[in-house]
Amino acid sequence: MLDYIPATIKVLIIFVLVVLLIRKKFSLGNTFLVGSITLSLFFGLHPLATIESMISSICYPKTISLSIIVTLILILSNSMESSGQMKALLNRFQGLIINKKINIIVFPALIGLLPMPGGAVFSAPMVKAIGNDSNYSPDKLSFINYWFRHIWEYWWPLYPGVLLATLISNLNLTIFMVYMSPVTLIAVYLGFRMLKSDTTSESITQTSYQRPPLWPFLKELLPILIVIFPGLGIGFFLASIYPQLPVSMEIGLITALIASVLWVKYANEMSNQQIWKIIRNPQLLNMVYMIVAILVFKGILEDSKAVDAITKELIALKIHLVVIVVVLPFLIGVITGITIAFVGSAFPILIPLIQTIDPGGNILHYIMLALISGFAGVILSPVHLCFILSNEYFQTTMGAVYKRLLGPSLVLVVTGIVYFFILHRFF
Repeated sequence: MLDYIPATIKVLIIFVLVVLLIRKKFSLGNTFLVGSITLSLFFGLHPLATIESMISSICYPKTISLSIIVTLILILSNSMESSGQMKALLNRFQGLIINKKINIIVFPALIGLLPMPGGAVFSAPMVKAIGNDSNYSPDKLSFINYWFRHIWEYWWPLYPGVLLATLISNLNLTIFMVYMSPVTLIAVYLGFRMLKSDTTSESITQTSYQRPPLWPFLKELLPILIVIFPGLGIGFFLASIYPQLPVSMEIGLITALIASVLWVKYANEMSNQQIWKIIRNPQLLNMVYMIVAILVFKGILEDSKAVDAITKELIALKIHLVVIVVVLPFLIGVITGITIAFVGSAFPILIPLIQTIDPGGNILHYIMLALISGFAGVILSPVHLCFILSNEYFQTTMGAVYKRLLGPSLVLVVTGIVYFFILHRFF
């Protein structure tokens, strides 16, 4: 009976199921596991073949390394927060820049360097203090806090969505970072233009206190610097010595993350009990479970031949590839409000489709466009946790913030499309 239903319709049904489960507050791990089982049933994958596919996905070296990296990132983030180092980082930054417009955007941007659920609330008090002094409206403050909190998520290697995107598409993380980093500059520019749009706040731009030294701020920033520079350096070194090693970059990040966690423990004199309490946090296990479940979903999509069938059907419909690459991640992003959800569900379908329709094209360009579009959807999602919490903190309405948010988000998607065609034409 199910054989007569087009593969695209089957997968759309599964997507609807996944979205409904997410909206019903099911964990992402359970949601994608249910999706995987439903997928195997819809496409007639034998139970033994389903189990084999799951085991193969779980034992895949990049699955293991990604799970370890995400766990260590959360340990680092929670350690910096619970030890007070994150607050110290923000305090040490105060006064380094005397322009208030720049000052107000740097606080949420600094918090954005570390992925933490609901992190927009952490920077909100600093944003409010500076914003009230400059007569900013509540909706403008919420926009600033929310927008600049997420400017790094397009390429910053501590975000699980970036790591998962490069893993699924088998792209070099460093090359991906280099090509995607200009998107952050564009996001900053678009946000800053919104910041300057109200003439009521233009008059007060500078503070009069003396600028403090830079070193205390850099010292508090050191855990993040350890992850980025030695982490990538070790990865490059291993890749040059062992070119056949599939997880060389991941080993570099793992090594640097361990060193960074140990530094936070040492610098803040954290006890073993404090670290152990962070490690025992159920959030860590849930995150690992989510990563594994998403990669199991990807494996069953491939092993059930669902991806092949969808590719053939979409080619027959003659929908332009760029339209699919933009629209599919965007819609899933809007509906779920979670980056890793649109990456895990859309990318396994997009990649073989890209390879079939444009075999000579650079997969990097398409993945970049898909991530930009999908994340624009996440930013506009009414169920995004940071969006909800930021609006609650500043006591403003979703509609008022949407008036400020919609323009920059859509311009970012259009810019991403232009960037894609430039890269595709000349690179």
